[in-house]
Amino acid sequence: MKVASSLVTGSRPVAELAHEAVSHALSLAGVDRADNVLLFLSRDYARNPQPAVLAAARAAGCLSVCGGTASGLLTERGWQLDQSAAAAMIFSAPDSSAAPDELLISFSSHALLPFGWQTDKPRAGFLDSDGVTWSQSRLAENGCAEIRLPGVSACQTKSTGMRILGESQVVDQCRGYELQQVGGHRAIDSLRRSLPPDLREHPPWHQIAVLRHADEPGMAILTANADGSLMLSDTLAPGESMLWAIRQPLAAEQQIRAAFANHREHHVPPAFALMFSCIGRGPLFYGNDDRDLQAFREHFPDTPLLGAYGTGQIIHRDGNNRLYHNAILTLLYESSHV
Repeated sequence: MKVASSLVTGSRPVAELAHEAVSHALSLAGVDRADNVLLFLSRDYARNPQPAVLAAARAAGCLSVCGGTASGLLTERGWQLDQSAAAAMIFSAPDSSAAPDELLISFSSHALLPFGWQTDKPRAGFLDSDGVTWSQSRLAENGCAEIRLPGVSACQTKSTGMRILGESQVVDQCRGYELQQVGGHRAIDSLRRSLPPDLREHPPWHQIAVLRHADEPGMAILTANADGSLMLSDTLAPGESMLWAIRQPLAAEQQIRAAFANHREHHVPPAFALMFSCIGRGPLFYGNDDRDLQAFREHFPDTPLLGAYGTGQIIHRDGNNRLYHNAILTLLYESSHV
């Protein structure tokens, strides 16, 4: 198998960018055609992506083009958020077989994880609300696309970017999405007691989350009410345990670096990788650069990488597919053919 990726930018969302991205990837891989293509396009392609998808298929010499629009794109060479862009990874694979239990790479334009995806097959990928997806070079009418890459196996590494604040506490009172009392205190007082002193007066609500367990997806705080209760994005039950957590750049970077270091210590170097990050993470979170991408390049130099910034990350965990937000999932692929 030969793999390569390319990111091309331009002033307008035209089909030529997709053709150029695939052509450049083919050149880097030293092949004339591909057997499979992953193609991501910037969000401004969403109104009419089909010409770009077909241009990618023509450049690759195959119809197996799968992907979707995203809020931002990245490869091992850099990232792009604010220009028209096309990013492609091409696969020239002598082995056409795919293990049935291997992760199914999945993309969706829905706001929530499709119900049928929650327990059907092991999946990994991203959601980008109000985008467009495609497979086999055709737009997906249901907003969902998927592909299983042949001849390779993936190892998941993820970082939720959450720093746990204090010990687990018990929910005393709640009503629907409204968290009222925790650990003998009003919800807002319990939170303030857990926050660092400099954040207690004006909590950064957009960075704080409620967790059932340290490795679970976080529940966002939607509003703080006058009675001291907090409106959450999901429900809890009285007697249930919960944790306060906060998203911080330093904690997020430490997590992803530890995950990459652990993989490098226990596995062979990856042949290529896919990275699915949140638009609320990446350069907008770290400040003018993507430290997750920097960490990848330091731990896995010269490894082909394709990625996208979306609104949700699909992660397979404990036998189910879960939807995370503000997280990053990296799939590190091994193959004896690359």
